[in-house]
Amino acid sequence: MGLLQCGINAGCGERGITGYKTTLRATSLATSRAAAHSCRNGNDFRNTPAMRLDDFDPNINVEDQRGQGGGGGFGGGGGLLFGLVPMIFSRFGCGGVAVLLAVMFFFGGGLGMLGGGGGQSGAPTQQVGQPRAGTDTQSICSVNPESKAACNAFSSADKTWAAIFQRNGQQFQQPKLVFYGGNGQSGCGAAQSAMGPFYCPRDRGVYLDTSFFAELADKFGAKGDFAQYYVIAHEFGHHIQNLLGTSDQVSRIQRSGSEVEGNQASVKLELQADCYAGVWAAQNRDRLEPGDIEEGMTAARAIGDDTLQKQSQGRVVPDSFTHGTSAQRMKWLRVGMESGDPNACNTFEGAI
Repeated sequence: MGLLQCGINAGCGERGITGYKTTLRATSLATSRAAAHSCRNGNDFRNTPAMRLDDFDPNINVEDQRGQGGGGGFGGGGGLLFGLVPMIFSRFGCGGVAVLLAVMFFFGGGLGMLGGGGGQSGAPTQQVGQPRAGTDTQSICSVNPESKAACNAFSSADKTWAAIFQRNGQQFQQPKLVFYGGNGQSGCGAAQSAMGPFYCPRDRGVYLDTSFFAELADKFGAKGDFAQYYVIAHEFGHHIQNLLGTSDQVSRIQRSGSEVEGNQASVKLELQADCYAGVWAAQNRDRLEPGDIEEGMTAARAIGDDTLQKQSQGRVVPDSFTHGTSAQRMKWLRVGMESGDPNACNTFEGAI
């Protein structure tokens, strides 16, 4: 069955992780502490074998906004926060805005950001403490180890999905990986660290502040190289959905349906991206190391909507879920890993 047949309205036969980036976002993102899990038998992940990915292809499409401010009229304080509100409201409704406010408050500095202050900013300015931007693929991907890890995973996903599309007689279009530090700009509006990694369908960009990887390990308990790769593979999955038209179909549901219906469609979209991340891993199973699957499952568990809501507000509101529960995210990541088949990732048919 062709990959394009695995859309919202098509049955894909037998069926089988934003996440920090899960509850807020242009495409994704969640935020909150998750229960810490030890990695690889309690060993520090820095001392464990890494998934054996090839070094990145120098021909991947990479951009770097690090070392400069976002510019473009976003002032200090409230401007940074409220610049996100229209984008989140259009996608997730009032519930999404409420989650944004709760997350900003929970992670500290939320009230300060609501306090306003500062006028519109002009040209981008150098940000203190942020790494300088690279100028070409090699230098961009070599800014720090986290950048190289992201580039390696992105390059691997790019090769994997290009090959899958080719086998199905479909045209693949390469996305871009955009690094930013603190504040940046995407085709979907502001890019900010509080949003976590996200995919912007308008410019086909995967946006990443590499400081998120430390958050993933330290605040979410999701340590290890594969947890980082999973983040990139999930966002790459959103690109696949964009190419196949699945994202547009979900957007139409969100515009025409109720808030609950829109959230339900968003959950299915996110779970499918988790499954696509698993497909990428399955297609590269010969490069996996002992403990990689556990790292992926720990990350998926940590960024489930129920886990995040329990941590941030002490209660769970299922109708407000936009990415799925921890159990659902783990399930669909595993479906992709075990099948290696994109057609097994039809989260839009049957129970999830």
